[in-house]
Amino acid sequence: MTFIMLLTIFVLAIFIGFEIITKVPPTLHTPLMSGSNAISGITIVGALIVAHRHPGWLDGTLAFLAIVLATINVVGGYLVTHRMLGMFRAHRAESQPQPQNHSAGKD
Repeated sequence: MTFIMLLTIFVLAIFIGFEIITKVPPTLHTPLMSGSNAISGITIVGALIVAHRHPGWLDGTLAFLAIVLATINVVGGYLVTHRMLGMFRAHRAESQPQPQNHSAGKD
């Protein structure tokens, strides 16, 4: 493929991605982002394969950078998901009635 063709595909992917992301309602944003961050695990596996098969200086440096950034993305995705689920648990606990202790003062 020529450089112009690859650049065209890249620019079209940017525009399509932007249009798709802007159509996501706010209530679905966090769950979708958490899921897409977890997909960065594929990036980690790919970077490990590149680091193993191409022992050159540039390849190793780029693979290390990809591993670090993808790991940050994966950990951040799990932390956001954990925080989001914690908010749902707190909301559910508030909506349930608390059991009353009727034995107080009957000693």
